[in-house]
This record gives sequence, structure tokens and C-alpha cells, in this order.
Amino acid sequence: MTDPVTDPVTDAVTDPVTDTVTDPAADPAADPRTDVPAPPPTEPLADARISRRALLGVGAVAVPCLAGSALLFDWLTGLADDGTTANPEPISARYDATAHRWGFIVDTNRCIGCGLCVVACKDENNVPDEPEYTRTWVERHTTTADGVVHVDSPEGGIYGFEPGLAPAAVDGSAVTDVRFVPRLCMQCEESPCTTVCPVGATYRAADGVILVDEDRCNGCGYCVVACPYGARYIVPAGDVTPRGVAGVADKCTFCYHRITNGGRPACVEVCPVGARLFGDLNDPASPVSVAKREVPTTLLREDLGTKPRVAYIGMEGEAG
Repeated sequence: MTDPVTDPVTDAVTDPVTDTVTDPAADPAADPRTDVPAPPPTEPLADARISRRALLGVGAVAVPCLAGSALLFDWLTGLADDGTTANPEPISARYDATAHRWGFIVDTNRCIGCGLCVVACKDENNVPDEPEYTRTWVERHTTTADGVVHVDSPEGGIYGFEPGLAPAAVDGSAVTDVRFVPRLCMQCEESPCTTVCPVGATYRAADGVILVDEDRCNGCGYCVVACPYGARYIVPAGDVTPRGVAGVADKCTFCYHRITNGGRPACVEVCPVGARLFGDLNDPASPVSVAKREVPTTLLREDLGTKPRVAYIGMEGEAG
């Protein structure tokens, strides 16, 4: 029996018995040679997997090269920018976020600037000790006769304020009002942070609380810059981190792990004068609902249109 003859140039195979020619380039499956490996199976595009960070790396290179490419970036990341795409597991399986609408009121007429709220927050949420890393802080607002408000917050107010010592900026001017103003995330309904986050890591839960998904956050810091209230920071590397992850954004969550299990924020629990009020705005008997009906409240920087969920008592003379 005569063996098939292979053309050394074209690899075409001629069968001397049947006088037929087989071209493996046109039909690889018909190649009779045993040393040609079968082609690997093709993975369907829909099933292909690529890490989000690798995909974002592609987007970071491509997007600046294309004008008007916001939609392309959304396609590359596979994430929307409406702040609702992240959806980690609920803190409590029994908790129904759709049944609540959390609100917070700070009464500056009561606050004594003791700083216990700052201490409690750092302890409860494992926030780094340095004052620039904080979920809540206390400011002293000193108003002088010319209507200027001088703001200071030594060490974030964690050690309180020395009695009778006005900010150096006052410089002998007549002081007309001094009050302590606790600050925290405003949990805005029109939140800049969720708008600018390129990966959907900052999102609004159904109960209105703004949260951060550490698994999605890439630490870009856009949300830190976008927040008009200075309520965010990037977690530094170290032994003390809120969720065991460094290099991600962090901020006040109303102690979400507590409120989703029937508790109150740590700062509210520890305040010795009841200057921090927390409750469900859907409940007319909650402390915040009662206070809103009975006492005038003010929103910080209402002119920005962010619609904060945190309101203030005693701040009628200030815009922010």
C-alpha cells in the first residue's frame, strides 16, 4: 500500500489510491497527520471573565483618549454611576432596609464639646487615632460682632475644648456667639459621592444610608474630593482599619451594624446631654420626627441642593 504524499510547500496531502487532494489550511479537521494538535475550544464571549481592576485599567487608558466617552467607561467597567449597583450582603438577615428612612438631628444648643462622641465612634468602628481620619468630629463656631464665624477643631475635638479659649483668628474682636457643632456624613439624598464614584462602590441603601463596598472601592479618592462636607477619608495602611481593608474610602454610616440590629449609633448612645438625636423618619414617634415637628431645624449648605438627612438645631444664622 502506498502512503499519502504531502506537498512540502502547501502541506496538501495527495492520496495515491483515490487521487484526492486534502488541503489542511482549508479544513484543519481533515488533516490526517497525527502530529497536528486539535484546536482548543473557543470560550463564548458572554462567559469570558476578567477582573474588575484589570478592566478598569483598560478604561483608565482608553477613556482619556476619547472625547465624550462616559458611556464607554460605563461599558468597560460594567457598572452604572447611579450609586445603586453595589449590593453586599445585608448586615442582618432580619433587617428590611425598605421599611426605614433614617434621619439624624444635632442640637447645637445642647452640645458641650466634650468629644466623647468622637472617642466612641473611633472605638466602635476601629477608626485610626489620627484626627485627619475620622467619621465624626466636633467644631467650635465662634461668631464675632462683624458677623464672621471662626471655626476651629483641635484634634477633631476628641479631647474637648479648653474653656474660655477662643480661636486665635478672633484676635480680640467682640464675640457674640459660641457653639459646638458636631459633624458627620450628611447621608445626602442627592449625594455627590455616589455620582462621581467610577466603580459604584459608594452607594445608597434602600433606607437612605450611604455605604461603601470595600470589595469594589479602588481608593481613587474621587468621593473624598466631591464631598462638600469633608466627611470622607481614605483608610491608611496600619493595624487599625474600620473593616480590615486599607486604601479604601470610609465615612460615617450611622453605625450601620448597630442600627440594622435594633441599636443606635455609638455617638448617640454616649452623648451625655442628648445633643445627638437619631431615628426613623417613617416613625412619627421617633426622636427625629418629634424634633422636626416641634423645633426649627437647619440643613448645612442647603444651597448646594444635596438634601442632607442630617439637620441642625441652633444653626439658623449659618449657611454651612
